[in-house]
Amino acid sequence: MLILGAAAVVSPRVALAQTPAMSHVTAYAFSFKGLGGNDIALSSYASKPILIVNTASLCGYTPQYAGLQQLWTRYRDKGLLVLGVPSNDFGGQEPGGASDIGKTAHEEYRVTFPLTEKAAVKGVNAHPFYRWAARERPQDAPRWNFHKYLVGRDGRLKAGFTSAVEPTDPKVIVAIETELAAG
Repeated sequence: MLILGAAAVVSPRVALAQTPAMSHVTAYAFSFKGLGGNDIALSSYASKPILIVNTASLCGYTPQYAGLQQLWTRYRDKGLLVLGVPSNDFGGQEPGGASDIGKTAHEEYRVTFPLTEKAAVKGVNAHPFYRWAARERPQDAPRWNFHKYLVGRDGRLKAGFTSAVEPTDPKVIVAIETELAAG
């Protein structure tokens, strides 16, 4: 141990060369449980953009499911993943279980993009992805249902869109198309 310490003092380049490079955590480090119990590993979508949206069945923004489905239909074959994350964090607007969530999303809005099981998106009990996202972009943390995060092809957060921004808003479309073109 003394010899290694002495080598570091005499030759810092040797010590640095032996130190492993630090890697930045990306969205691809996280997984969700799917609404049907399957695992949704974001690493399965590495090098593809992902739009992650915290959803709720009884919210004034719930009709945004239709716009999210439009994005999924339009861009999924080009590589975009749309992922809905039901959450009861805001106004208790996702009180039901998986069958209730599925009924709203699948039957009322004809959603075919993947949904996760209900998860917390804020606070100490937040899903690890949302805790990471809040550290990465503190100004973009969800403040209500239907907040949208765009994960770029490199696994980093590229944009955040508040609940009031419709999924089909030109700002969202441009951000998605920019990420799709980056590949």
